[in-house]
Amino acid sequence: MKMSNIPFGTTDWSEVERTEHAGETGMAYWRTRQFGELRVRMVEYTAGYLADHWCSKGHILFCLEGELHTELEDGRTFVLTPGMSYQVADQAEPHRSSTATGARLFIVD
Repeated sequence: MKMSNIPFGTTDWSEVERTEHAGETGMAYWRTRQFGELRVRMVEYTAGYLADHWCSKGHILFCLEGELHTELEDGRTFVLTPGMSYQVADQAEPHRSSTATGARLFIVD
């Protein structure tokens, strides 16, 4: 990923519009900023959230609060707690997220 033509700026995430995205169960709330081709998001998953699809988009994801479970299509599973992150390339390994307790994440893709 090459980041170019992005002037210095700050983001007050509380002022970014929140959008709702239903999972198979639970909800995801996104606050999204777009910088050219780069999407940056603060995402909150409600307790009991399960993604409604396998995602093939690449991400760098950092867990701020809660506990996030990530399942890869090949059956491997990973648990992220605050201070942990994962990274995956576009079209590399389909994955989906869930959380029993809720989670808040910072995601760049």
